[in-house]
Amino acid sequence: MDTTIATPLAAADPATHATNAPPAIENASRRQFVQGVTGLTLAFCLPASATLAAPAGAGKLAATGGAAAPPFEPNAFLRIGADDTVTVISKHLEMGQGTYTGLATIVAEELDADWAKVRIEGAPADAKRYNNLFWGPAQGTGGSTAMANSWEQLRNAGAAGRAMLVQAAAKKWKVPAAEITVKDGVVMHAASKRKERFGELVADAAKEAVPTGVTLKDPKDFRLVGKHAPRKDSADKTTGRAMFTQDMQMHGMLVAMVAHPPRFGAKVQRFDATRAKAIKGVVDVVEIPSGVAVLALDTWTAKKARDTLTVEWNDTNAFRLGSEEILARYKEMAKRPGLVAHQAGDTDAAFAKAAKKLSASYDFPYLAHAAMEPMNCVVARTEAGCEVWNGEQLHTGDQYALAGVFGFKPEQVTIHMLYAGGSFGRRANTKSDYVVEAAQIVKASGTKAPVKLVWTREDDMRAGYYRPLFHHALEAALDAEGRLTGWRHRLVGQSILKGSPFESMMVKNGIDAVSVEGAANLPYAIPNMTVDLHTPDDIQVPVLWWRSVGSSHTAYSTEVFLDQVARAAGKDPVAMRMDLLDKHPRHRGVLKLAAEKAGWGKPLAAGAPGTRRGRGVAVHESFNSYVAQVAEVTVDAEGKLKVDRVVCAVDCGIAINPDNVRAQVEGAVGFALSAALHGEIELKDGQVVPGNFDAYPVLRIAEMPKVEVHIVPSAEKPTGIGEPGVPPLAPAVANAIAAATGKVPTRLPFSADDLKA
Repeated sequence: MDTTIATPLAAADPATHATNAPPAIENASRRQFVQGVTGLTLAFCLPASATLAAPAGAGKLAATGGAAAPPFEPNAFLRIGADDTVTVISKHLEMGQGTYTGLATIVAEELDADWAKVRIEGAPADAKRYNNLFWGPAQGTGGSTAMANSWEQLRNAGAAGRAMLVQAAAKKWKVPAAEITVKDGVVMHAASKRKERFGELVADAAKEAVPTGVTLKDPKDFRLVGKHAPRKDSADKTTGRAMFTQDMQMHGMLVAMVAHPPRFGAKVQRFDATRAKAIKGVVDVVEIPSGVAVLALDTWTAKKARDTLTVEWNDTNAFRLGSEEILARYKEMAKRPGLVAHQAGDTDAAFAKAAKKLSASYDFPYLAHAAMEPMNCVVARTEAGCEVWNGEQLHTGDQYALAGVFGFKPEQVTIHMLYAGGSFGRRANTKSDYVVEAAQIVKASGTKAPVKLVWTREDDMRAGYYRPLFHHALEAALDAEGRLTGWRHRLVGQSILKGSPFESMMVKNGIDAVSVEGAANLPYAIPNMTVDLHTPDDIQVPVLWWRSVGSSHTAYSTEVFLDQVARAAGKDPVAMRMDLLDKHPRHRGVLKLAAEKAGWGKPLAAGAPGTRRGRGVAVHESFNSYVAQVAEVTVDAEGKLKVDRVVCAVDCGIAINPDNVRAQVEGAVGFALSAALHGEIELKDGQVVPGNFDAYPVLRIAEMPKVEVHIVPSAEKPTGIGEPGVPPLAPAVANAIAAATGKVPTRLPFSADDLKA
């Protein structure tokens, strides 16, 4: 295990983070550490029972014997070897969203590296060096912040490395540094015709002082940013070399599976493991706070044994309500005013004077994350503490949670970040649930062997966590000229943040910011507006952010209701939005582009006999990115829906990797459409009904529409793109359905019964 001690950084300034100001390059590299401690190298070795089979990228557990020539490492994010390999250290998880490629592009651009020689390595859990700049002292990936919080930090990191290589070459060749150019990993001096590769200069560059200030490229000189660059994870994922948690194999490793209670809040009363222990390959059966765990020599044996357990559950404190009962309770709560999240003008007066009033309500179910790779984790006790291998999304939270289980200091928990097979928010769990569960198994069993916890799809679907169920009630007031003068929006649903480490930052006056995002900051110029919220505190269903978080439901209610208002006022939906967005040019920009590319205003081609066709629009901002979508649909007489085409316009600032932006938006369309057509976690008597994709289907290829993505050219700083493509899809489709059938879907997922002629 490589052990690095980093120099503590100065306290982060929240205001600086909020404005994306360029941070100084203060992160201590390993080279600086070795220089500072005059050659002391710290290493630890696991007991023989926990020795790794040394999978690539999985970390090192053996003590090092001698010190090889160190690579050139000007900061915590960049390492250049004598073989010309440029290694970018990613502080953010790669879970399919293209983070590794995007972060590497930023560094390689300023470094002027050869893209073919660039590789990426996941950073360890070390918030002193790898904190998310938008989260203060915490390290993690989420909120579509990877590119946005890393943009200037990594530009500076790459530029610093380039400056040191240039300075080394200038001294070596005895020429002015200003005359030296760099391209594709080669440092050149045209007048003397001297040139050397990065690898030939690293020893000299390592002797140079890290510059305190560097000059960044003018965007007009970018050669990688904004251009096509092949993804860095594609080849390994295609050939199977990519390392996911499920790929981990260690000498003596045990596999664990857990029997979880069928109801949230239930506890183990007693259990009988006689049959499980009789199965060959079963090593132990232990009780942990979340259930009963079986440890075995392999996954199949662990599952067979787990399924033979006889467990009696204590349901005294278990949750017993079903989805419909929860929804009925929410509708009753919506009849009363809630805590005010946003207030503008005099809403009551606007409604008192209205020439026309409209109202509607919308219901949204619990949703599973349903990532391709279910939850899993490897935990091994060491003499120094413990080590973890995981598709790690919330490094600091998991590090502290694991330290709490074992009674360690957080720095005694070493986390190796592997690839994750999707997440959509699930792996950034504020309770560190499955990671803690793995540690509790290790602790309860007393084993010295590494333990791989494996969840099946059924565990993943039924043991939590979910996008909260929500009920929305909206009202609009129109004057005699059809102008929108008043708006009321009431939301009822569970808080994701209450009781989490983020509560102090994002829950103010009882309002969970992510419950009302997209509603409390509605961009439309409505003079009188009230948005309020009810947050029930007696619903025990575990909830968590789901891709696009609050915007996953607020965009639907606001954009679908606005279309209803436009129809009542006799106005074109796009034209009405453009009028109401006069002070929001970036919203207007994507709306105009999407409408033009979709042929808004032109008649749709007729469908087959008996079918009805329609076109709908929605625009929404989330994570500081702006997305408009126009959907075209066909509905037959039986209510069967086909989404034919989705045209998207995106403004996410500078598009670091345009291909990746398009891919993320295309994927977001599929993800969101899957939820709109099929997604629903139903509870009956407190138990989750669906357990696998037979009862919780995901989008099939035949259901995927044609998707066009148009990127708005921009000189603004990059913003998020992993999530913003999700919110506009369902409302655009719903508005297209309303245009085709005259019926407005008010409950997701869409129901064929609601769409029949």
